[in-house]
Amino acid sequence: MKKISILIPCYNEQDNVVPMSTAISDLFANELSQYDYELVFIDNDSHDNTRPLLREICERNKHVKAILNAKNFGQFNSPYYGTLQTTGDCTICMVCDFQDPIDMIPKYIHEWENGYKIVIGIKTTSKENKLMYFLRSCYYSMIKKFSNVEQIEHFTGSGLYDKDFVKVLRNLKDPKPFLRGIVGELGFARKEIPYEQPKRRAGKTHNNFYSLYDAAMLSFTSYTKIGLRIATIGGAIASAISLLIAFIYFILKLCMWDAFAAGMAPIIIGMFVIGSIQLFFIGLLGEYVLSINERVMNRPLVIEAERINFDSEEENEQSK
Repeated sequence: MKKISILIPCYNEQDNVVPMSTAISDLFANELSQYDYELVFIDNDSHDNTRPLLREICERNKHVKAILNAKNFGQFNSPYYGTLQTTGDCTICMVCDFQDPIDMIPKYIHEWENGYKIVIGIKTTSKENKLMYFLRSCYYSMIKKFSNVEQIEHFTGSGLYDKDFVKVLRNLKDPKPFLRGIVGELGFARKEIPYEQPKRRAGKTHNNFYSLYDAAMLSFTSYTKIGLRIATIGGAIASAISLLIAFIYFILKLCMWDAFAAGMAPIIIGMFVIGSIQLFFIGLLGEYVLSINERVMNRPLVIEAERINFDSEEENEQSK
């Protein structure tokens, strides 16, 4: 019997973990009874009642497992690490707030059985904020044009990954992984399934400007060279213009020594223009340096505080 792993990252999802566990358990009991399954929750240091509820769920259902992180390791590290801990013939990643529809699971499995090692959901429409969806579309279009690696528009990470691809992820040893880019860069032939993203079932989103900016810059610095190219070319153009203005100003001063008054305005204008350009490109280069620095430090993806319903045999399987 084939085994399906379902990975659910969660953070302060006390209103969703029990309904999610029930929905998936019912799905496998009714529609997917020909498969064995494990449901793995990885909790990113929740401060509400999520962890006590996970312990109760794991106590009642041995198919349900939980990894409790020692602290919050971010929106990318935690689900990526959780994927590496699964032991099924394939792993399906979904969010805990029901914005990845449960009825996508049979569709993913159907295409997997047809031979696809990667089956992903593509968010074609959303019932969430229309402005955010529009801004995301603009971002995806921009990053797709600038990247030298394939970028998948409106792919949130939800999908099915065969154990062969999970093995690829284990061997990457990337301390700052971006799964959405890795699927496009290193993934096998894939099947894309469109879906409409529903509203959250309960609770509120934990995404804010900083988390969205962090996601955008991780993608930008990991899969594009355009920032460095802009800095190099733009800096060269600005330097050439500055030298030209300085040379013209110097010639005019020599030709009209008395009539051409030397004031502070040209100096101040030039200083502020060049200074602003330098500050912009220093900040842009800093994003690349930050990305490099985080990778060089090679810190662990996640430190676990506790894991529930895992056994030593499964841990040995994960290390292969």
